[in-house]
Amino acid sequence: QVQLVESGGGYVQTGGSLRLSCAASGRTFSTNFMGWFRQAPGKEREFVAAISWRVGRTYYADSVQGRFTISRDNAKNTVYLRMNNLKPEDTARYYCAARYGLGYTTLRTNYDYWGQGTQVTVSS
Repeated sequence: QVQLVESGGGYVQTGGSLRLSCAASGRTFSTNFMGWFRQAPGKEREFVAAISWRVGRTYYADSVQGRFTISRDNAKNTVYLRMNNLKPEDTARYYCAARYGLGYTTLRTNYDYWGQGTQVTVSS
């Protein structure tokens, strides 16, 4: 049982930056990976970034590589997504997810717990 609460979404102009936060509580000791996914209207929920909870190894989708940075603060049980140089195509609802299983994966079905999401809107 892991509870996830996202925050930090909002409105930003093209080229701007935002930092999303995901506060985790519950059985976080069982979590091996934390991930960020996003979903725009009419589209599938897609992988954005992931981080191994203990080691801090990071993974990124090609579409955000070099612009987004995922990090975590284990003491605060919080994972962050720093988003720089935002583009209109980044507009989506961003979800934090926790994975109990071993091994990195981009498949949303392999993540066990999800937050409610936070909306990011990038104006053109």
